Amino acid sequence: MALVLDNVSKVVDGRTHIHPTTLTLEKGTMNVLLGPTLAGKTSLMRLMAGLDKPATGRILWHGEDVTDRRVQDRNVAMVYQQFVNYPTLSVRENIASPLKVAGRPKGEIEEAVHKAAALMKLDGMLDRKPLELSGGQQQRCALARALVKDAGLVLLDEPLANLDYKLREELRAEIPRIFEESGAIFVYATTEPEEALLLGGSTATLWEGRVTQFGPTPEVYRRPADAVTARVFSDPPMNFLKIAKAGDRLLFGEGQSVPALGTLAGLRDGRYLAGFRPNHLELEPPHAGCLTFPAILSETEITGSETYVHIDHGGERWVGLVHGVRSLRHGSSMNVYVDPAHVYVFAEDGALAAPASYALAA
Repeated sequence: MALVLDNVSKVVDGRTHIHPTTLTLEKGTMNVLLGPTLAGKTSLMRLMAGLDKPATGRILWHGEDVTDRRVQDRNVAMVYQQFVNYPTLSVRENIASPLKVAGRPKGEIEEAVHKAAALMKLDGMLDRKPLELSGGQQQRCALARALVKDAGLVLLDEPLANLDYKLREELRAEIPRIFEESGAIFVYATTEPEEALLLGGSTATLWEGRVTQFGPTPEVYRRPADAVTARVFSDPPMNFLKIAKAGDRLLFGEGQSVPALGTLAGLRDGRYLAGFRPNHLELEPPHAGCLTFPAILSETEITGSETYVHIDHGGERWVGLVHGVRSLRHGSSMNVYVDPAHVYVFAEDGALAAPASYALAA
């Protein structure tokens, strides 16, 4: 029992929004679409839902071709970042609306509405109209309506973006469990790598209308198939540096080298691209064998418990995420450090040549 996208694409006015894509989403699974704004997440969801018809390929639902089937005739629930409620109906009526359309018994509707309202913390607001609620409460109303629909396919397009931090954290933990129990196929779009990791399941990374990788979320994070996927699955994006392999050594800028051990030993001599995540760039050397890079500090962003450090290394713009509040002088010269165990190696065409050794040990 699955949703299958078989070589589907989306073209609007001659412009490709989704390149030919093949994906299989199994019943009862959590599937995250991860990518920056305009990567194609919403476009891909609209194809899944039947809101748009693919330019090529077909869509199969439980083995049946539903490519030409209307969205009204599919068992789909969808919630957008910009919540949609019926303004003239009460919260109770909004939540109950899909069950009434389905002709469910009154008692069953009441039970389902109260259960969903309690979960979304709307129990005391059932008789209010949506415009009497805050933005976060309106979004919770839309989520509750999707929950009671008991759909086979649930599509959530950045649904928690407008909620306050505390509720967002609570629902991140609750939503996967809720829909896993229902046995639905669950698809959740987000721009945040951290959110993908918290949700778990499987992740499809998107970049400019292409799915660059799909697989178990921890696996995609630890072993990105290419530099584009690594960039997408890192916030801020992964930092990169040109390196070379010569004999049994990896050669970095400033005359540094490290032994080519483990998977690196099998690399052919030649030029490569090294990558490391911002949280692995450090301002103090973690140990004697770390890599040292001279840099110029461009700016800092203090978030409270952490500091984003923007630096320039030989024309390369890097970002580090370091613990604590750091008072640093803009424009000053400094050294930054990277543990070789945290370095990924990519071929010149971007394909992964060797994952970071820390990721293999995870």
